[in-house]
Amino acid sequence: MRRGAPTCSVVIPVRDDAVALRRCLAAITVQQDAPDEVVVVDNASGDGSAALAERWGARVVREQRIGIAAAAAAGYDAAAGELILRLDADSRPPADWVGRIRRRFAADPALDALTGPGAFTAVPAAVRGPLTDWYWRTYFDRIGRRVGATPLFGSNLALRAEAWRAVAGAVHRADPEIHDDLDMTVHLVAAGRCIAFDPQLVVPVSARPLLHPFGLIRRARRAAHTLALHRAPDLGARGGAAGRDRSRRPT
Repeated sequence: MRRGAPTCSVVIPVRDDAVALRRCLAAITVQQDAPDEVVVVDNASGDGSAALAERWGARVVREQRIGIAAAAAAGYDAAAGELILRLDADSRPPADWVGRIRRRFAADPALDALTGPGAFTAVPAAVRGPLTDWYWRTYFDRIGRRVGATPLFGSNLALRAEAWRAVAGAVHRADPEIHDDLDMTVHLVAAGRCIAFDPQLVVPVSARPLLHPFGLIRRARRAAHTLALHRAPDLGARGGAAGRDRSRRPT
């Protein structure tokens, strides 16, 4: 880490996913710009995920309430860095991931949160391109218009710890059916925070839920449920009007 660069914590929520977590932690150890800490949130795992994380040098936080929203929020609360970087267990960050994020935030003091797309690795090659294009255009563009900013993608995001603290008491962390990254986006927008999209900040992810017959349906239902929790004034009226979205859309 260069002198003057913001400190950062990588947060990884996990539940019974030790095999994928091992590969994610291995990718973090070869970062060209190492994070200051890795926080693995064990969400009541029964497969040794916590022990694995400790062996890899991560700090383990335990969250017994089942649900990605509760687990992710517990990790953000525990993070000590000035920047909170979020991955999921099946994320495989490229070697320049941490460094790219650090440089972006250091160059833009007004930036509160940053996200990028995922590259689906488990999707059959024949449908990978069309599915990837459709999925990200639906999520970043269509849902983005609903909330007034580019929505954060939980497997590849970063935000200032100060921005998290501003919304930590408002997010729906106890709801197991919440789309947690979308929920946090809505609250950041309502707080007038600046969210940016970097199309080059790509993280390979397995996209395992997309391969399940009901995976896309479940994700769509969670997104609809999340949006329904928020009143219309929260969905873009402040963020869009204030011009706080510095997104670059996927092309």
